Amino acid sequence: MGTTITFNRADGKPTSGYLAKAARANASGVIVVQEWWGLQDQIKGLCDRFAAAGYEALAPDLYDGVVAPYHDTNIANNKMAALNILDAVDHIVRGAAQYLKLSAPKVGLTGFCLGGLITAVGAARVPEISAAVSFYGLPSPDMTKPADVKVPLQGHFANQDDWCTPKAAKDFEAGMKAAGQTPEFFFYDAKHGFMNEQRLDFHHRAANELAWDRTIGFWRKHL
Repeated sequence: MGTTITFNRADGKPTSGYLAKAARANASGVIVVQEWWGLQDQIKGLCDRFAAAGYEALAPDLYDGVVAPYHDTNIANNKMAALNILDAVDHIVRGAAQYLKLSAPKVGLTGFCLGGLITAVGAARVPEISAAVSFYGLPSPDMTKPADVKVPLQGHFANQDDWCTPKAAKDFEAGMKAAGQTPEFFFYDAKHGFMNEQRLDFHHRAANELAWDRTIGFWRKHL
């Protein structure tokens, strides 16, 4: 089990997050970015899961303690709409990377839904990141273009998704390949949010387990 910590943003201001520590020294780090619901228990559980796999896992709290209940999409949407994505990437996510780099040889970045979008932006803007894994979230071209990505990027996407659509993911993948990069994008016969075991209408166990195994393999290769 992890604990809530305070760490500094890249601009020096304090912020908080959930840290789950690996049981070994000199472990690489993974930043885990929340869905639009906030830093809820399911994201904390993923940090614990990464720690059990041998990684220091830190989930920054992008909503300053606000967590939207699953039934209230209005709260979640309003919080996501009010979030300054580039500030979150440049200062909160980068601050988390700098915190982990104090002891970790390398740091990866992953996120889900909103966090997947932030992950792809961070892969272009956070120099401390060595690799990134995005789950069903990508930025618009005016925020980050595929050619802007600077680190190895793996992506996991749902075929039944009207937010981060398969077409959007395939277009982003094609743009990265056109720029000479080698993304690893995977598509699952599942719904958006298939990694969230707390949302029974969306969770897909087989897709979850396969995506997890691919993510850990990617971390082992790049971190």
